[in-house]
Amino acid sequence: MKKIINRKRYDTETAKEVALWSTGGSINDFEYAEECLHLKKTGEYFLYGKGHGLSRWSKSSKDGSSRGWGEDIQPLTEDQAREWVENYANEQYETLFGEVEE
Repeated sequence: MKKIINRKRYDTETAKEVALWSTGGSINDFEYAEECLHLKKTGEYFLYGKGHGLSRWSKSSKDGSSRGWGEDIQPLTEDQAREWVENYANEQYETLFGEVEE
């Protein structure tokens, strides 16, 4: 997916995937969602997410009467990326951001 946000291009094809999370289960589950943290060559992070009707990535139907499958890109600051990894891909935190104190 490609998207321009605030005059910057975000492209899942050219950015590096650094962490992945999903709700698990079937993609037919209305709460199903996937999120992938990407790192651009410029050092900027963004989240690519997709999901079904009850996920935060869902989209409204044209008439607004229901919600269905959707996808989007959300730019993140480094602090937001660190927080996302801490919450959703904790085992990769030190690999991505370095060792932390005990």
